[in-house]
Amino acid sequence: MKALVTGGGGFLGLLIVKRLRERGIEVRSFSRSSYPVLESLNVEQINGDLGDDMAVSAAVAGCDVVFHVAAKAGVWGPYRDYHTANVVGTRNVVSACQKHNVNRLIFTSSPSVTFAGTDQEGIDESAPYPRKFLAAYPQTKAMAEQFVLKSNGPDLATVALRPHLIWGPGDPHLIPRLVERARKGKLRRIGSRPNLVDTTYVDNAADAHLAAFDRLAPGSLIAGKAYFISNDEPLPVWDFINRILARMNIPPVTRSIPTSVAYSAGAMLEYVYRYLPFLGEPPMTRFVARQLSTSHWFDLTAAKQELGYRPTVTIEEGLRRL
Repeated sequence: MKALVTGGGGFLGLLIVKRLRERGIEVRSFSRSSYPVLESLNVEQINGDLGDDMAVSAAVAGCDVVFHVAAKAGVWGPYRDYHTANVVGTRNVVSACQKHNVNRLIFTSSPSVTFAGTDQEGIDESAPYPRKFLAAYPQTKAMAEQFVLKSNGPDLATVALRPHLIWGPGDPHLIPRLVERARKGKLRRIGSRPNLVDTTYVDNAADAHLAAFDRLAPGSLIAGKAYFISNDEPLPVWDFINRILARMNIPPVTRSIPTSVAYSAGAMLEYVYRYLPFLGEPPMTRFVARQLSTSHWFDLTAAKQELGYRPTVTIEEGLRRL
């Protein structure tokens, strides 16, 4: 058994790699850089770009299963960059699987593929894709997810997992950004509602991928489906953020701005920063304003019943480890 993990040196990808190696499975990683930690795990590393179909094909060749974890994430940047990494890259992965007779593909998606800017309270996988997206990342991930699921068939079984807001030790994205902005006094609550939000401790996200690996096969119950993944512990978003800040000895965020003001400011800043790209990333966008002011928590019935998924690390235990 040989598994390919795209983005094997990343936050979630590395933990999936470790889980596979603990089972004695041979692992290859495909990413743009090499990682000493993967070398120490005796993981073969192939460097390349997802947009390069020949490089992706070479990485997939000789593997029995592919975990497609790598993606371009974020809330800002040129659409073409997101499209190349997330859409073209995923098409290249699927094509390579078909070419090299790989019969299992586990795709890391995102709940944002169903986010239309309004509350998502206890929704399940029947929720539709929105007609309009507020950012390139969810739009291109939705396109990639739909392609993966449509590619499911008798020779290639596919499944998409949607872990929400992955966090934990080693997180290079979510928590460092929150901590940095809080220390600079640049964090503000958006709106005044106690909107509930699901999050996913990284070990639980990795466990969901291994659960899918154990159950996925052509014609299996989970083939061709998407699943929401989380800790199943929705909390008011600012309570969760302040619990993280408390662990870093940072005062809680108490000041707030109205949602309408944040959204309007995000729209204006997007316009300015789009034409002045040297400014970097705007401090607020429409997507971020909606994400922080709405509820998004999910019904995990399908993941529990069909994947056998059970989150084993609670938020409190995760914070202790953090």
